[in-house]
Amino acid sequence: MDRHSEIKASYRQLGGSFSNMYDGIITRSTWVGKILDSLVWGLDAEKAAAWVNQALSPIPEGFAGKLLEVPVGTGVLTMPLYKSLPAASITCLDYSEDMMRNAERRAKAIGVPGVSFIQGDVGALPFEDESFDIVLSLNGFHAFPDKEAAFRETCRVLKTGGLFCGCFYIAGEFGRTDWFVKHMYVPKGFFTPPFETKETLAARLRNLYRETKVQTVNAEGIFQCRK
Repeated sequence: MDRHSEIKASYRQLGGSFSNMYDGIITRSTWVGKILDSLVWGLDAEKAAAWVNQALSPIPEGFAGKLLEVPVGTGVLTMPLYKSLPAASITCLDYSEDMMRNAERRAKAIGVPGVSFIQGDVGALPFEDESFDIVLSLNGFHAFPDKEAAFRETCRVLKTGGLFCGCFYIAGEFGRTDWFVKHMYVPKGFFTPPFETKETLAARLRNLYRETKVQTVNAEGIFQCRK
């Protein structure tokens, strides 16, 4: 079994083991998750696997440097990846202590080494300039209230030559998702406007990084940048 297949199998198992609606949607491990994934995001199993693979694939096999994940959320997608990187030094940050507890529980459940968890604000990261070789952000920027500060801080703590990668919701790519975000996710406080489009995200990243790439899978904007 190749690395991607191992990670995919592991996060599906974790999604089912720790019952949670958010994780069920992300991993398609529950029937409710599959329905909402299809209804809100227009994703079938193939497209769901595609955005996860595209978001995580820039992280090289055997990576042994320093990685920051912000926000870590529940860690359902990344803990299996980190298990495959035993030589890496990984820091996971989230504003929500409840989310971090779930991520820590997952890390312990599957025996992930070398991971530390810190409660903090992406808009004021508690790290020195150029501290990390990779900064990873999965499905966080659409929820951050101060997006300008989040983009600035994630760039600041990344080393010159380092990699910034991840994904989040972008507007204007899939109308059904835009409708649900506007009428349900924003009123409930799950997402916070304003939102990037593919064009504005590409332009913003070009102003911060010397190399940028932006792809989309329906309303998921997937990016990788080199500082």
